[in-house]
Amino acid sequence: MSMTTPPGWYRDPGSPAIERWWDGTAWTGYTRAAGQPVPVVPPPAAATVPLPPVGERPQGRGRGAVVAVVVAAVVLVSAIVAGVALLGKDGSGPAAVAAPDVPTQAATSHGQSTAPTPSASHTDDPSVLVDQLNGITLPVMSGWEKPDSTVGGYPTMWTKATFDCPGDKGAFCHHAVVTSRTATATDLKTAEAIAKQDIADAADDAYDKDILGSRHYGGMVSHREVRSASVVVAGRTGYLVRWSVKTGAGSGGYVESLAFPSSVGSESMIIVRFAFDAGAGTVPLTGMDRITEGIRVIGGTQNGGVGSSVAPPAP
Repeated sequence: MSMTTPPGWYRDPGSPAIERWWDGTAWTGYTRAAGQPVPVVPPPAAATVPLPPVGERPQGRGRGAVVAVVVAAVVLVSAIVAGVALLGKDGSGPAAVAAPDVPTQAATSHGQSTAPTPSASHTDDPSVLVDQLNGITLPVMSGWEKPDSTVGGYPTMWTKATFDCPGDKGAFCHHAVVTSRTATATDLKTAEAIAKQDIADAADDAYDKDILGSRHYGGMVSHREVRSASVVVAGRTGYLVRWSVKTGAGSGGYVESLAFPSSVGSESMIIVRFAFDAGAGTVPLTGMDRITEGIRVIGGTQNGGVGSSVAPPAP
């Protein structure tokens, strides 16, 4: 049985004010203002049970999860059929129907969300960093590694190559470090606002004082913003802010805060922090973009973005 949703404009999960084009397989980079009148995409054949293009299908959790998914699918089909039956006053065609809200989790247990759990092979795979809490994986590039334990409680990966910290000769520093975490700012609702607030803390942690109060780079002297933009991450609308940082010792570096909504549970915001040293033997800044493009929902296969197979119709 096919379990796909037809291509069309749907409300963007990360920004309700816009609609994003779903190409039948993944979210794309095409967006437009919400509410523009367009014909409703015809419902699929009777043998097809569509699932919403929001997030990824939940992993199997036994009979309860299967029932929840089937119920959600039936509700969605009913909503689409009802919408198609509504014609405009002139009888020329169907009225526009907003994409319904469908939970992205299959079931709950004692009030706790049942987010997808990575398989043992996925967790042990040296080519991916698994953030199980937020339901995503990040690609571990060549020359990088995952430490044996989390750093500060956050999933972390860094370059295998190290050097003597310029402001603390008794310690060694990595040329680049990336961490993933759940955003804690409860008063901020958009990816842009969260990324813009987090970047200062990310810079302090990377180049001023670390969690133990050490100043491996002699402290942060100044910074300037070098990039700030919306970005599609694992099919969701996110936002990044990147700073160039000058330090009291050494060549300084670059920090980036990338914020985007999770596809599991309550869809809380995720923050991925990047810190790339600017000295000799450093990783090119394109590595930040490569990692961002490679972020996946656990169990998912695509990131979407411009260039997907089915583009939206011309206006």
